[in-house]
Amino acid sequence: MSAARIKELTELLNYHAHKYYVEDSPEISDYEYDHLLHELEQLEEQYPELKDPASPTVRVGGKILEGFESVTHEVPMQSLHDSFNEQDVMDFDTRVSGVLGSGTYEYVAEHKIDGLSVSLEYRDGLFVRGSTRGDGITGEDVTQNLKTIASIPLRLKDTVPLLEVRGEVFMAKDTFDSLNAQREKNEEPLFANPRNAAAGSLRQLNPQIARERKLDIFVFNIQKIEGVEINTHTEALDFLKEQGFKVIPQHKAYKTIKEAFNRVLEIGEERYSLPFEIDGAVLKINNLEQREILGSTSKFPRWAEAYKFPAETKKTKLLDIIVQVGRTGVITPNAVLEPVRVAGSTVSRVTLHNLDYIREKDIKIGDYVMVRKAGDIIPEVVEVSKEDRDGSEREFYMPERCPECGAEVLRTDGEAAYRCVGTACPAQLARSIIHFASRDAMDIDGLGPAIVNQLIDNGLITSWADLYYLNKEDIAKLEKMGDKSAQNLLDALEETKKRELFRLLFAFGIRLNGQRSSKLLAKHFGSLENIMNATAEEMSQIPDIGEKTAQNVFEYFKNDKNLELIQKLVASGVNTEYHAEEGETNRLSGKKFVITGKFEELSRAEMTALVEKNGGKASGSVSKNTDYVIAGEDAGSKLDKANSLGVTVLTFDEFMKMISE
Repeated sequence: MSAARIKELTELLNYHAHKYYVEDSPEISDYEYDHLLHELEQLEEQYPELKDPASPTVRVGGKILEGFESVTHEVPMQSLHDSFNEQDVMDFDTRVSGVLGSGTYEYVAEHKIDGLSVSLEYRDGLFVRGSTRGDGITGEDVTQNLKTIASIPLRLKDTVPLLEVRGEVFMAKDTFDSLNAQREKNEEPLFANPRNAAAGSLRQLNPQIARERKLDIFVFNIQKIEGVEINTHTEALDFLKEQGFKVIPQHKAYKTIKEAFNRVLEIGEERYSLPFEIDGAVLKINNLEQREILGSTSKFPRWAEAYKFPAETKKTKLLDIIVQVGRTGVITPNAVLEPVRVAGSTVSRVTLHNLDYIREKDIKIGDYVMVRKAGDIIPEVVEVSKEDRDGSEREFYMPERCPECGAEVLRTDGEAAYRCVGTACPAQLARSIIHFASRDAMDIDGLGPAIVNQLIDNGLITSWADLYYLNKEDIAKLEKMGDKSAQNLLDALEETKKRELFRLLFAFGIRLNGQRSSKLLAKHFGSLENIMNATAEEMSQIPDIGEKTAQNVFEYFKNDKNLELIQKLVASGVNTEYHAEEGETNRLSGKKFVITGKFEELSRAEMTALVEKNGGKASGSVSKNTDYVIAGEDAGSKLDKANSLGVTVLTFDEFMKMISE
């Protein structure tokens, strides 16, 4: 009886999951589904020997992983060559016809999903392994996390001896919006876009977190198959759909490149109404034998081409320009926009940088402006739609007095910035403490802007040094805190006393002194005391420490108010000595690197940290002084410039080999 019920529940739940997540046509409510799942969990706990390897309970999420094992792809997961206009596409067709002959082939045009590419492997119909693309040859085993994605079948309809498919894991637009809304509420850093969110979710060591992020997938290619004969790509997609996969939508073969390109343009028109993000369309040869004839280069298949859509630009109204006081007193103008969705998220605020920027672009309050996301991440005003002006638009002027403290606002000679000169400006105080607690500085877990403002408003702190003298009772009285939250914050503060010296230097918020210069100063002088006693000239002797930075650091440590706060900080037990990081080397000493493109293994920030940890310098632009460019997927103009200048280009694996040898 138990075995029969477990089998019945397993089949029933798999059926309803497919109806809900793949076909988008649910037949029962979430409550009914959860009730059945709970019953199955109880039975499997009672009779573990009867549990199906493809049980729906597998999707709940397993134990926390210690790390991801590497996977070598038997069939390389290549990237695609990019086209940016119709002529590029016609050139692609010319190359194809040069090999296959004119008019003897068909194209399929598909959405290019903006997500994370993965491989799914099945043996005898059972899902056995899933991995990220990595560098195309070697990826990471993320099987446990992929099992939490409900649209991935754990068992195929047929017992296929061997099947490997390629798909794109993504996060739907509404899921992304909900996730960011919750993170904002929790005072957590927001994800830049759905692709960023999907990649971060799939690489979580805790599968439960991956499950909560509600990832989805479209499968778009058969990499390898045994026991089934398939001749065309459209046949392959139909077969995959029959087996339970969610395949790329609207797959149709076209007899001419013109017809296929018209479909590409249609996909471009659909782009903004789709429930998921795309960054282009893909053209593929339909016949699989012809694909074999065309073959591949070392990087790209010759039978496929990606057509990249231009960055999304939207028109919206600039309702107002408000100013924000930064931690160093800089007054920054920000545009308040009618909310508009751009490249995956809703934009309602955009920085306008400074008054010179506003005048250069002739931006006025009430204008209609074109907004896009630079690199699909940072929103910016591209231009003003001057033909929409009706005469009601108003010029913006920087305030003469600080909106936070009323002190005078002055423009610094030789700079575009306007600054509040008030020494007791509450906005500067709050932002200096928020900066002190930020991830790249002291990384104080749980100390967000809302709590900082409460601590200031209640008179509990007047500087970042006061943080280390807070008591549990006072913190617990704050809104939404309580004893447990108060203790967590105190524990987090205690943990930060062990932070590296460079973090403390950066946390001070000294003008022009970033993380890199903080690391260089800490490593060179060895202690906070030595840095405080150093002259500006001694600091500027360090390679990559500029004279202005050195002078700012020198003057900071000659200010009596700052010295008083530092003395209080030191007395609390915060680390002030330099300790070499584990694995720190000088292998890259004197070498300048530029990191460009997308890397599935590490973020650019993590790549930069690796360069600096090994003594190298990471730069944002390629020049004749650049030693190496580390290029990932979609590297773009920086890679082109590196090639034109003869700069050595490294893959991710080549770079990792360089720092490990």
